[in-house]
Amino acid sequence: MPAIFFMATIALYLGGTAFSSAYLSRRDDTLSKIALGITGVGFLMHTVALLARMAEAGSVSLISFHDALSFFAWALVLVFLWVDVRHHIHVMGSFLLPLALLSLIWAAALPKETTAPMLKTVWVHVTLSMLGTVGFAVAFAAGLMYVIQDGLLKSKQFNALYAKLPPLDFLDHLNQMAIVTGFPLLTLGIIAGALSAEVARGAYLNWNPEQVWALVTWAFYFVVLLGRITVGWRAKRAAYLTIIGFVGIVLTLIGVVLKGHTPAV
Repeated sequence: MPAIFFMATIALYLGGTAFSSAYLSRRDDTLSKIALGITGVGFLMHTVALLARMAEAGSVSLISFHDALSFFAWALVLVFLWVDVRHHIHVMGSFLLPLALLSLIWAAALPKETTAPMLKTVWVHVTLSMLGTVGFAVAFAAGLMYVIQDGLLKSKQFNALYAKLPPLDFLDHLNQMAIVTGFPLLTLGIIAGALSAEVARGAYLNWNPEQVWALVTWAFYFVVLLGRITVGWRAKRAAYLTIIGFVGIVLTLIGVVLKGHTPAV
């Protein structure tokens, strides 16, 4: 049963992504409204799929990369729906929905179960870490929009895309708020993972690839956040750094998955 809702979610997110992408080149908001409606139905399907998956597993099921990526996509779409409905920034869907769709497709290609021994509380570590990653994904989208909008302004290309993108000051603020939100969540996720590792294996750190790159990611965003708060890194520099940081997260995640590790400690 969860598989049916899961595949329906992929189809609906695909439709939402297609309409959101088409919306970039049109001045009419009709396509964005269609994208919002389709994605909203997909989000409901996704919620049912996650709940059914938990019922099937008999627990809060966030112990495999399949579950973690599915939850990441769900949370990312939730952010998009909130931003679109509350702030009417329809263009966010054009940048967030493709990430959610790709994450869900990737999740579909991964096994639902893991053979590694798990603690029942490991879902706390995975949930917090994924929520932190959602914050960094939003910062990535804001940074990407900033770079595009800045380029359009400098080249004086006042086209349909320029009209849809938010002002640079708003995008810079969104970038900062996303990092400020994501960084503490990732920090708590790392702490929860270290505590679980100490209970399960008698050591806070085992220096496996996932833990090492989690610390590298944490250090990178700590420097970015510190730079924004103390040195005053803003605008294009912050945008580029968050783009680089999120690309690093994706490449790291790909490497860990290919090596057969699980999101558990």
